[in-house]
Amino acid sequence: MQYIASISYGKDSLAMLEVIRRHGLPLDRIVHVEILATKGIPADLPPMMEFKRKADESIKEKYGITVEHISAPRTYEDYFYSVCKGEKSRNRGKIYGFPLQKGNWCNARLKVGVLDKLQRNAITYIGIAADEPKRFHNLTDTKRSPLVEYGWTEAMCRKWCEDNDLLSPIYTTAARGGCWFCHNQSVAQLRLLRKNYPEYWAILLKWDADSPVTFKANGHTVRDFDKRFSMEEQGIIPENTKFKWRMIQ
Repeated sequence: MQYIASISYGKDSLAMLEVIRRHGLPLDRIVHVEILATKGIPADLPPMMEFKRKADESIKEKYGITVEHISAPRTYEDYFYSVCKGEKSRNRGKIYGFPLQKGNWCNARLKVGVLDKLQRNAITYIGIAADEPKRFHNLTDTKRSPLVEYGWTEAMCRKWCEDNDLLSPIYTTAARGGCWFCHNQSVAQLRLLRKNYPEYWAILLKWDADSPVTFKANGHTVRDFDKRFSMEEQGIIPENTKFKWRMIQ
Protein backbone atom coordinates (compact mmCIF):
# COMPACT_ATOMS: atom_id res chain seq x y z
CA MET A 1 0.00 0.00 0.00
CA GLN A 2 1.38 3.37 -1.04
CA TYR A 3 0.77 6.63 0.80
CA ILE A 4 0.39 9.61 -1.54
CA ALA A 5 0.00 13.30 -0.74
CA SER A 6 -2.00 15.15 -3.40
CA ILE A 7 -1.08 18.83 -3.41
CA SER A 8 -2.46 21.88 -5.20
CA TYR A 9 0.12 24.37 -3.83
CA GLY A 10 -2.60 26.11 -1.86
CA LYS A 11 -1.97 26.89 1.81
CA ASP A 12 -3.84 23.81 3.07
CA SER A 13 -2.06 21.21 0.95
CA LEU A 14 1.41 22.65 1.66
CA ALA A 15 0.78 22.86 5.41
CA MET A 16 -0.54 19.29 5.22
CA LEU A 17 2.95 18.08 4.34
CA GLU A 18 4.25 19.59 7.57
CA VAL A 19 1.50 17.90 9.60
CA ILE A 20 2.42 14.58 7.98
CA ARG A 21 6.08 15.09 8.96
CA ARG A 22 5.38 16.23 12.52
CA HIS A 23 3.16 13.26 13.29
CA GLY A 24 5.27 10.65 11.53
CA LEU A 25 2.60 9.60 9.05
CA PRO A 26 3.81 7.31 6.25
CA LEU A 27 4.45 9.10 2.94
CA ASP A 28 5.84 7.60 -0.26
CA ARG A 29 4.96 10.13 -2.95
CA ILE A 30 3.91 13.77 -3.36
CA VAL A 31 1.87 14.36 -6.50
CA HIS A 32 0.45 17.42 -8.27
CA VAL A 33 -1.93 17.26 -11.24
CA GLU A 34 -0.75 19.85 -13.77
CA ILE A 35 -3.68 21.05 -15.87
CA LEU A 36 -2.88 22.30 -19.36
CA ALA A 37 -4.92 24.95 -21.16
CA THR A 38 -3.33 24.11 -24.50
CA LYS A 39 -0.36 21.97 -25.46
CA GLY A 40 1.98 24.88 -24.75
CA ILE A 41 0.19 26.87 -22.07
CA PRO A 42 -0.47 25.74 -18.47
CA ALA A 43 -3.68 26.49 -16.59
CA ASP A 44 -1.79 28.48 -13.98
CA LEU A 45 -0.54 32.01 -14.60
CA PRO A 46 3.25 32.67 -14.74
CA PRO A 47 3.59 33.86 -11.09
CA MET A 48 1.99 30.63 -9.90
CA MET A 49 4.21 28.50 -12.12
CA GLU A 50 7.27 30.23 -10.69
CA PHE A 51 5.95 29.68 -7.17
CA LYS A 52 5.52 25.97 -7.88
CA ARG A 53 9.18 25.70 -8.88
CA LYS A 54 10.21 27.45 -5.69
CA ALA A 55 7.89 25.30 -3.57
CA ASP A 56 9.19 22.09 -5.17
CA GLU A 57 12.72 22.99 -4.11
CA SER A 58 11.57 23.73 -0.56
CA ILE A 59 9.55 20.49 -0.36
CA LYS A 60 12.52 18.44 -1.54
CA GLU A 61 14.74 20.10 1.07
CA LYS A 62 12.23 19.78 3.94
CA TYR A 63 10.81 16.32 3.28
CA GLY A 64 13.27 14.59 0.96
CA ILE A 65 10.67 13.81 -1.69
CA THR A 66 10.53 15.17 -5.24
CA VAL A 67 7.09 16.40 -6.29
CA GLU A 68 5.74 14.47 -9.28
CA HIS A 69 3.85 16.56 -11.83
CA ILE A 70 1.34 14.50 -13.82
CA SER A 71 -1.27 15.54 -16.38
CA ALA A 72 -4.33 14.24 -18.20
CA PRO A 73 -3.55 12.89 -21.68
CA ARG A 74 -5.54 15.75 -23.24
CA THR A 75 -5.67 19.49 -22.65
CA TYR A 76 -8.61 21.73 -21.79
CA GLU A 77 -8.64 22.95 -25.38
CA ASP A 78 -8.68 19.35 -26.67
CA TYR A 79 -11.81 18.58 -24.68
CA PHE A 80 -13.34 21.99 -25.46
CA TYR A 81 -13.30 21.18 -29.19
CA SER A 82 -14.34 17.54 -28.79
CA VAL A 83 -17.72 16.71 -30.34
CA CYS A 84 -20.45 15.77 -27.89
CA LYS A 85 -21.82 12.31 -28.65
CA GLY A 86 -24.22 11.87 -25.72
CA GLU A 87 -27.62 10.77 -26.98
CA LYS A 88 -29.50 12.78 -24.35
CA SER A 89 -27.41 15.94 -24.66
CA ARG A 90 -28.99 19.00 -26.25
CA ASN A 91 -25.56 19.74 -27.73
CA ARG A 92 -25.16 16.35 -29.41
CA GLY A 93 -23.10 16.76 -32.57
CA LYS A 94 -21.63 20.09 -31.39
CA ILE A 95 -18.35 20.72 -29.63
CA TYR A 96 -18.46 20.70 -25.83
CA GLY A 97 -17.36 24.33 -25.50
CA PHE A 98 -17.29 25.84 -22.03
CA PRO A 99 -18.20 23.54 -19.14
CA LEU A 100 -21.56 23.97 -17.47
CA GLN A 101 -21.57 25.69 -14.07
CA LYS A 102 -22.85 22.49 -12.47
CA GLY A 103 -21.82 19.04 -13.61
CA ASN A 104 -18.88 20.48 -15.52
CA TRP A 105 -16.57 18.17 -17.44
CA CYS A 106 -13.29 19.98 -16.83
CA ASN A 107 -12.54 18.98 -13.22
CA ALA A 108 -13.56 15.36 -13.80
CA ARG A 109 -11.45 14.88 -16.93
CA LEU A 110 -8.44 17.07 -16.21
CA LYS A 111 -7.91 16.39 -12.51
CA VAL A 112 -10.17 13.91 -10.73
CA GLY A 113 -9.84 11.21 -13.38
CA VAL A 114 -6.05 11.48 -13.28
CA LEU A 115 -6.00 11.17 -9.49
CA ASP A 116 -8.48 8.28 -9.45
CA LYS A 117 -6.12 6.17 -11.57
CA LEU A 118 -3.22 7.06 -9.31
CA GLN A 119 -5.11 6.32 -6.10
CA ARG A 120 -5.88 2.67 -6.82
CA ASN A 121 -4.38 0.55 -4.07
CA ALA A 122 -3.18 3.67 -2.25
CA ILE A 123 -3.99 5.87 0.72
CA THR A 124 -4.23 9.49 -0.42
CA TYR A 125 -3.77 12.52 1.81
CA ILE A 126 -5.79 15.57 0.73
CA GLY A 127 -5.68 19.14 2.04
CA ILE A 128 -9.05 19.66 3.70
CA ALA A 129 -8.79 21.88 6.78
CA ALA A 130 -10.40 21.09 10.12
CA ASP A 131 -12.81 24.04 9.77
CA GLU A 132 -14.16 22.99 6.37
CA PRO A 133 -16.97 20.59 7.40
CA LYS A 134 -18.76 21.02 4.06
CA ARG A 135 -15.87 19.15 2.42
CA PHE A 136 -15.68 16.27 4.91
CA HIS A 137 -17.88 14.10 2.66
CA ASN A 138 -14.80 13.67 0.45
CA LEU A 139 -12.99 11.79 3.21
CA THR A 140 -13.01 7.98 3.21
CA ASP A 141 -10.86 5.13 4.49
CA THR A 142 -8.51 5.67 1.55
CA LYS A 143 -8.77 9.50 1.36
CA ARG A 144 -7.53 11.04 4.57
CA SER A 145 -6.97 14.60 5.73
CA PRO A 146 -4.12 14.97 8.24
CA LEU A 147 -5.33 18.54 8.82
CA VAL A 148 -8.70 17.28 10.02
CA GLU A 149 -7.14 14.47 12.03
CA TYR A 150 -4.83 16.85 13.90
CA GLY A 151 -7.06 19.93 14.07
CA TRP A 152 -5.33 22.34 11.69
CA THR A 153 -7.62 25.15 10.54
CA GLU A 154 -7.30 27.27 7.39
CA ALA A 155 -5.89 30.13 9.48
CA MET A 156 -3.24 27.84 10.97
CA CYS A 157 -2.27 26.63 7.51
CA ARG A 158 -1.95 30.18 6.21
CA LYS A 159 0.17 31.19 9.21
CA TRP A 160 2.52 28.24 8.68
CA CYS A 161 2.90 29.06 4.97
CA GLU A 162 3.58 32.73 5.76
CA ASP A 163 6.19 31.80 8.36
CA ASN A 164 7.91 29.45 5.90
CA ASP A 165 7.75 31.72 2.83
CA LEU A 166 5.40 29.27 1.11
CA LEU A 167 2.24 31.33 0.70
CA SER A 168 1.02 31.12 -2.87
CA PRO A 169 0.73 34.39 -4.87
CA ILE A 170 -2.91 33.51 -5.65
CA TYR A 171 -3.91 34.85 -2.23
CA THR A 172 -3.00 38.40 -3.26
CA THR A 173 -5.95 38.52 -5.70
CA ALA A 174 -8.30 35.69 -4.68
CA ALA A 175 -9.39 33.50 -1.76
CA ARG A 176 -8.62 30.34 -3.73
CA GLY A 177 -6.68 29.39 -6.81
CA GLY A 178 -7.94 28.17 -10.14
CA CYS A 179 -7.34 27.98 -13.86
CA TRP A 180 -7.02 31.29 -15.71
CA PHE A 181 -9.85 30.22 -18.03
CA CYS A 182 -12.21 29.04 -15.27
CA HIS A 183 -15.85 30.00 -15.77
CA ASN A 184 -16.33 30.21 -11.98
CA GLN A 185 -13.78 32.96 -11.37
CA SER A 186 -14.81 36.39 -10.15
CA VAL A 187 -15.26 39.54 -12.21
CA ALA A 188 -12.18 41.01 -10.50
CA GLN A 189 -10.06 38.04 -11.60
CA LEU A 190 -11.33 38.31 -15.18
CA ARG A 191 -10.54 42.02 -15.18
CA LEU A 192 -6.97 41.33 -14.05
CA LEU A 193 -6.55 38.58 -16.65
CA ARG A 194 -7.55 40.95 -19.45
CA LYS A 195 -5.24 43.68 -18.15
CA ASN A 196 -2.15 41.62 -17.32
CA TYR A 197 -2.34 38.75 -19.84
CA PRO A 198 -3.88 40.01 -23.08
CA GLU A 199 -2.53 36.96 -24.94
CA TYR A 200 -4.55 34.66 -22.67
CA TRP A 201 -7.58 36.92 -22.91
CA ALA A 202 -7.39 36.64 -26.70
CA ILE A 203 -7.53 32.83 -26.40
CA LEU A 204 -10.55 33.11 -24.10
CA LEU A 205 -12.29 35.35 -26.62
CA LYS A 206 -11.57 32.84 -29.40
CA TRP A 207 -13.04 30.01 -27.33
CA ASP A 208 -15.99 32.23 -26.45
CA ALA A 209 -16.79 32.80 -30.13
CA ASP A 210 -16.70 29.05 -30.83
CA SER A 211 -18.53 27.74 -27.76
CA PRO A 212 -22.17 26.57 -27.98
CA VAL A 213 -22.34 27.14 -24.19
CA THR A 214 -22.10 30.62 -22.69
CA PHE A 215 -19.16 31.36 -20.41
CA LYS A 216 -21.43 32.10 -17.46
CA ALA A 217 -24.60 30.22 -16.56
CA ASN A 218 -26.57 33.48 -16.56
CA GLY A 219 -25.96 33.79 -20.30
CA HIS A 220 -23.12 36.30 -20.22
CA THR A 221 -20.14 35.77 -22.47
CA VAL A 222 -16.47 36.66 -22.39
CA ARG A 223 -17.33 39.25 -25.05
CA ASP A 224 -19.79 40.83 -22.60
CA PHE A 225 -17.05 41.14 -20.02
CA ASP A 226 -14.65 42.48 -22.64
CA LYS A 227 -17.11 45.21 -23.54
CA ARG A 228 -17.73 46.00 -19.88
CA PHE A 229 -14.03 46.32 -19.06
CA SER A 230 -13.41 48.43 -22.17
CA MET A 231 -16.21 50.82 -21.18
CA GLU A 232 -14.75 51.03 -17.67
CA GLU A 233 -11.36 51.99 -19.08
CA GLN A 234 -12.94 54.66 -21.27
CA GLY A 235 -14.82 56.09 -18.30
CA ILE A 236 -18.18 55.35 -19.91
CA ILE A 237 -19.10 53.27 -16.86
CA PRO A 238 -18.39 55.34 -13.69
CA GLU A 239 -16.19 53.61 -11.11
CA ASN A 240 -18.42 54.43 -8.14
CA THR A 241 -21.65 53.26 -9.76
CA LYS A 242 -23.08 49.82 -9.05
CA PHE A 243 -22.74 47.89 -12.30
CA LYS A 244 -25.79 46.60 -14.13
CA TRP A 245 -25.54 44.69 -17.39
CA ARG A 246 -27.93 47.04 -19.14
CA MET A 247 -25.15 49.65 -18.96
CA ILE A 248 -23.29 47.98 -21.84
CA GLN A 249 -26.30 47.77 -24.15
